[in-house]
Amino acid sequence: MKKAILLFVLVPILTFGQAPDLMSYQTVVWDTGNNLVVNSNVGFQMSILQGSITGPAVYEETHTVMTNNNGLATFAIGAGTVVSGSIAAIDWSNGPYFLKSETDPTGGTNYTITGPSKLLSVPYALYANVADSVVNNPDPDPPNEL
Repeated sequence: MKKAILLFVLVPILTFGQAPDLMSYQTVVWDTGNNLVVNSNVGFQMSILQGSITGPAVYEETHTVMTNNNGLATFAIGAGTVVSGSIAAIDWSNGPYFLKSETDPTGGTNYTITGPSKLLSVPYALYANVADSVVNNPDPDPPNEL
């Protein structure tokens, strides 16, 4: 009985130490007539490209998301329907990486709006840099690097 309780207590503690394989994504959607797409399903295909905005896709997924009253769509990259690759298998040290978003304002897969952007540091990555320098720094009182 003690083993089961110990395992139950340790698993949640260990899982909090890992960065999730998810990235928050929000966008406001307009149709081709420059009108907000409100309270409607919108189709998205998200690709993580390696090396440049025209580089190969190392991960692709799709989403169908309902916009709100302001045309805002919110979802997590990494939680969609996988088309190819694995977000957990991406070697982030082998970048740069770019995010390519493709949108179908009618909710389907006829993606007519495309936009690439370079992926930059996120708080988990910045924290990992500091944690690494603390682990590898023999100074018992390292300077605050944040």
